[in-house]
Amino acid sequence: MRIRRRPAAPSLRLLPAALALVLGPAFAAPPAPLSMDTDQAFDSASVAPFAGAYPDVYARLEQRREQDLAHLQRWLRQPSVSAQNRGIGEMAELLRSDLQALGFRDTAVVPTAGHPGVYGYYDAGAEHTLIVYMMYDVQPVEPSGWKVDAFAGELVDEPGLGRVLMARGATNQKGPQRAFLNALDAIVRARGKPPLNLIVLAEGEEELGSPHYPQIVARYEQRLRRADGVFFPMSTQDRDGQASMFLGVKGILYMELEAKGNPVSGGPQRSEVHGSLAAKLDSPSWRLVQALATLTTPDGEIAVPGYRDAIRKPSAEEQRLFNGLVLGRKADEAKQLAAVGAARWKNGRRLRDAAAAEVFDTTLNIDGLVAGYTGEGVKTILPHRALAKVDSRLVPDQTPEQALALIRKHLDANGFNDIEVRRLSGYPPAQTSIEAPLSRAVLSVYRKYGQTPPVAPRIGGSAPYYVFTQTLGLPMLAGGLGHGAGAHAPNEYTVIDPAPGSKVAGLVETEKFYVDLLYAFAQALQQPQR
Repeated sequence: MRIRRRPAAPSLRLLPAALALVLGPAFAAPPAPLSMDTDQAFDSASVAPFAGAYPDVYARLEQRREQDLAHLQRWLRQPSVSAQNRGIGEMAELLRSDLQALGFRDTAVVPTAGHPGVYGYYDAGAEHTLIVYMMYDVQPVEPSGWKVDAFAGELVDEPGLGRVLMARGATNQKGPQRAFLNALDAIVRARGKPPLNLIVLAEGEEELGSPHYPQIVARYEQRLRRADGVFFPMSTQDRDGQASMFLGVKGILYMELEAKGNPVSGGPQRSEVHGSLAAKLDSPSWRLVQALATLTTPDGEIAVPGYRDAIRKPSAEEQRLFNGLVLGRKADEAKQLAAVGAARWKNGRRLRDAAAAEVFDTTLNIDGLVAGYTGEGVKTILPHRALAKVDSRLVPDQTPEQALALIRKHLDANGFNDIEVRRLSGYPPAQTSIEAPLSRAVLSVYRKYGQTPPVAPRIGGSAPYYVFTQTLGLPMLAGGLGHGAGAHAPNEYTVIDPAPGSKVAGLVETEKFYVDLLYAFAQALQQPQR
């Protein structure tokens, strides 16, 4: 989920620290600490646990546990690396054929200007319809650090966790998505059909920023508009078993900034030259570093004039959710920092201010820097080009277009009009109200399983929810039990058989959650709306 790219040149990871050496004047003050109008906090316990029970369906899940695990392994053993176009067509067809086998009447691999989407419609003859968003692509595999082959789909015993399924895509997001389909399969086998009509609309470019997903939505827009909500299967339990819930995502602007040798700013224009020529030739690499340095203050705060002007104040509902979120985080500050391998929050912020920034503030982040020789040993050259990959996470009411225009204007005003800025992807933020029937249904199912999850207005990551919440006007949520980790990293896993005493859900309990969710949402739609 969300674009989370690694630096393209590992040997240049220390370059951002060197930017302070060439910083110009600061253009903007850091954001003020969040001011709240209310101290009221949303309490998940205020929502009653879902009372439904479906023992015949649960029994099917227990009986078919090994077959369902095999389905997860089958998905994970099929590579689908969007950045490398590896296995994309095969995975799209695998998903389509699985939907057909589950009873989806209409299925299709949907062509786009990029990687194809997958569509499936299950006509249960029901009054209401749920769209299930899926992504079938995964990130590239790291060249080292894996305990097992990343596409072998092997079961591994992990101390403190139990037996896990380790593979690329295990938790992000093939594992949870196939678990959802396992749950649907059990419902159909036990009861003939699900309580809702279902539309699966999958993409193969989520890890690329979903540039062509709107094309898939547009193709089926008329049918999609008649749906009642959108659900994204996802594992949300942490290692201790605490589930979390979020109602939205940040938007994103992902771009490349490039400096090249040219007649105005100088430097070699055709190719790299000998490093000794730096005595009499300008350097595109330093040019790029100097341009990047103007985007932030010495302490890393955004220095682009007006960059935060479009951000709206948190609403009353968002403030109550945030207050409850802070109260509901039981882990201490040291534990949270340790989880991300850090010693302090940005610029020494207090925990509450750091959490507020994660939810309500924008970002400007260098994902990677590439210039010249980055291999082993010594090679003295003056590169003719330098490239930076930069992302900005956007909050309401920022848009990618506004953010890009402000960055371009700022670079031009500081004499860097020769720096090329190319937008690679971007979309706005999206959010659903806690009062929506889908929100209440998901939360009620968490409550059934003994969870009182803190509810965040949005997470810091990005996903193309806007095509549903803005284009179609539908509520959209992600959720589910289960624990996984290592997304975009070596040894990605999802827990299958938790260790004794663990509060993490295993595969079967995760599937039961999805069964209950379908029935809970169907029931919520039958009730009078508040």
